[in-house]
Formats: sequence, C-alpha cells, structure tokens
Amino acid sequence: MQNTGLKVLLHASTWFAPFLVPFILYLVVDDEEVKKLSIQAVLFQLVMYFLITVSVFLIIFLIGIPMVIIFGIMAFVVPIIGIIKAINGDKFNYPIVGSWIK
Repeated sequence: MQNTGLKVLLHASTWFAPFLVPFILYLVVDDEEVKKLSIQAVLFQLVMYFLITVSVFLIIFLIGIPMVIIFGIMAFVVPIIGIIKAINGDKFNYPIVGSWIK
C-alpha cells in the first residue's frame, strides 16, 4: 500500500488537472506503479476526449446521444473506482488503455 495518497491524487486530478498532475507525478515520483498509472491516466483522458468528441459529432445521426452518455459516465466513474482501489491498496488499470502500458 505504497503511495496511496499519490494514487488518490492522480485519480482525483481527473476533475481539476487531468494532464498536469499525472505529468508532474511521472517526472517527480520514483515508484514505477505511480509512473505507470500516470501514463494510463493521461492516455485514458485523451481517449475519452476523443470518444466524446466523435460522439458529439455523431449526435447528428442520433447514435451519438447514447455514446455521449456512456462515455461521459465512464469518464466520471472510472477515476472514482481508481480512488477506491487506491485507498484499499488494490491494483488498478484504466480500462481501454490499461493493457497498452506494461
């Protein structure tokens, strides 16, 4: 259960500094798990922004409406799950991008 506070900060930064905090933590912290989560957090945010943007454009064809709702909920809920797992000391990988970073 190392660096629990940093992991919680990393996941919570989604709502106030989604790119800045993970970048700073990646540069400053020596813990490999925090570095891996920092990269995953940034990639997850980029993928979510892309998916939500595409969904907004697809609203014209109506298929975008459920996509915006699903991806919006996912962008909000996944960091909360990460915070809970960090507090409990469990391992966590972001969905979609978690398997991209080894």
